[in-house]
Amino acid sequence: MTGPTVYDCSIITLASIKNRAGNITPVTNSEEIPFAVKRLFYIYDIPGGEDRGAHAHRQCHQFLIAASGSFEIELDDGVVKRTVMLNRPYFGLHIPPGIWAAEKGFASGTVCLVLTSEKYREDDYIRDYADFLALKKNEL
Repeated sequence: MTGPTVYDCSIITLASIKNRAGNITPVTNSEEIPFAVKRLFYIYDIPGGEDRGAHAHRQCHQFLIAASGSFEIELDDGVVKRTVMLNRPYFGLHIPPGIWAAEKGFASGTVCLVLTSEKYREDDYIRDYADFLALKKNEL
């Protein structure tokens, strides 16, 4: 298979600077994560146990952080599936383009921070799983 696999999705441990008044985790553009950030958004007020995502990108890299709370990400490269848990604000998951990702099982009160390599473009999204599988099959 050409293109990224679920094993190209990596957990990156970010710095955690401890202080009795509260901890801080800095993220400097293009240093801690493997791309230049062009967009940042966060998802919150997700009902406990709910799912989000369930799409892939053609060009956009994503970096997900559980800023608060926890959730799982089911990764799928069209052949292999892998599930990753995010539950610490100093762990982030890099998801390259060409990977189907679905965020699942959000704990109540979770805040998911997402940094992306591209500005929002609807034509970059693959939202239908059958279309995703057809595109992956054409990569072989």
